[in-house]
Amino acid sequence: MLKEGDKAPSFCLPSDSRKVCLSDFKGKKIVLYFYPKDDTAGCTIEGIDFTKLLNEFKKKNTVVLGVSKDSVDSHCSFKEKHSLSVELLSDDSSVCEKYDSFGNKGIFGLGVKRNTFLIDENGKIKKIWKNVIPIGHAHQVLESI
Repeated sequence: MLKEGDKAPSFCLPSDSRKVCLSDFKGKKIVLYFYPKDDTAGCTIEGIDFTKLLNEFKKKNTVVLGVSKDSVDSHCSFKEKHSLSVELLSDDSSVCEKYDSFGNKGIFGLGVKRNTFLIDENGKIKKIWKNVIPIGHAHQVLESI
């Protein structure tokens, strides 16, 4: 079980335009948010809100990465449909598992849990939000940086 202060598990995942690795962002803060499914209500709210605040995150030397089990093609369609500029990564569930973000969701069965991790410039987990409520979450994360 990951906790604040732990070293963030490394990863490399495909996005719509490239392979993205945690190590690509040394010296920057990272908001790594896990979400269940492209183009569903809560995930759309979260993607739109992070996109709206992306310039504010950049001013704070922070990149925002979304992760789900959806395919790169699905991410591309989702981004285009909602004009999202957040980078979305496609996972086979291995990274979700490393970040304690895949498992039993009660009546919804197995799936990606809506969790967010703030990783500092040195690769340490600074803050963890579990079972996120999408509305207002992007603002909450920005305020904590």
